[in-house]
Amino acid sequence: MPLCFSNLSFLCRTPAKKDKMSSHLVLVVLFSLCSLSFSQDCTPEVLENVDFPGGDISFLYSPDVTHCQLLCTQDPSCLFFTFVRADWTQDNRNFQCLFKSSPSGKPSQQIPIQGATSGFSLKFCNQESEPCLSEVYQNVDFLGADYRAVFTPDFEECQRACTQDPLCQFFTFVNEAFVTPTIRYKCHLKYSGTVARTGDIERKTGVISGFSSSIQTSKFFQPACQGKLLPSSDIPGNDFVTLPASSPEHCLALCSAHPSCTFFSFESNNFNCNLKNNPNELVTIPKQGFTSGIPAHFCQLDNSWLEVALEGVDFLGSDVRPEPMDDADTCQKTCTEDRNCQFYTFTTETFPFQDFRNICFLKRSITLPAPPKVNKLDNVVSGFSLRSCSI
Repeated sequence: MPLCFSNLSFLCRTPAKKDKMSSHLVLVVLFSLCSLSFSQDCTPEVLENVDFPGGDISFLYSPDVTHCQLLCTQDPSCLFFTFVRADWTQDNRNFQCLFKSSPSGKPSQQIPIQGATSGFSLKFCNQESEPCLSEVYQNVDFLGADYRAVFTPDFEECQRACTQDPLCQFFTFVNEAFVTPTIRYKCHLKYSGTVARTGDIERKTGVISGFSSSIQTSKFFQPACQGKLLPSSDIPGNDFVTLPASSPEHCLALCSAHPSCTFFSFESNNFNCNLKNNPNELVTIPKQGFTSGIPAHFCQLDNSWLEVALEGVDFLGSDVRPEPMDDADTCQKTCTEDRNCQFYTFTTETFPFQDFRNICFLKRSITLPAPPKVNKLDNVVSGFSLRSCSI
């Protein structure tokens, strides 16, 4: 993986007593590799029945190669990919989108193989920030991520229900021939995440982190509103997911965007944002180091927290690229102006390693709708919201 897609943790493993020439060479290599990675041509074409072996970083599930390519594009480290199609028969990895990278930015091999399609990230192309995902998938189940279910006469109405619900990102519809009669015509509305999610967050000397002021935290634009924060209080229990968050306000945005979140608790000592679900009661207890809160699901939240620079806080990983920069304000401005950047970490003059000071690490996460798992299943139809489509 290119060094430009690493994070500041590799600096912490650098020997404290290194000679100046060697550290300078490390820095030169760092930016040289980044320059190499970002000098690639736009290559939207995909190669059917071709595998790019090796170089795997991670994987997510995807219903088709188009969606897989978009996932790779949004993943900061992915430069190329292999998608394991539904007709793959060698093992049970169907619908896996395998993210890959290499120091050269290109696969070392291309091997003919039935049931796989490979291609390249569209990072170097002028792609839509919110692409239209209009395809529907017969006999394919988007497993998990449900937050609500309704009954509809057909999958078209189910897709309309998803499109009209601002919180819905994708759906699975159970048709009239499904084996279990009691859930026929059931439309499952689903959500995976729309607010930028950082990786792990740590306290660290000599760094400042923050967000692009242009990222979207809500699908609603009117009216403006504020959620409710409850300082020095915890709401015990009812957790359904824990996410990293930089502040109570960031946690509030994560909760407000999630259709299942009825309230939350933020732990300041470890940056844990505990999203909770209990529509029946809310019980708070006094607790130092915790801030709890109540979301605002149906309005535009106050996003002033995006402008706050967080001193001594490091957003680990998720690096798109590093750039030399004079100060944190310029770093945030650069992130805001770069549509691929959602958040950043800047190393200041007090960063322990002198040769790595004044570097702006631009970062992002995947916000494309992404089912937790994709399976073959007879007599169901799955698809995505059409809100991003011109219909």
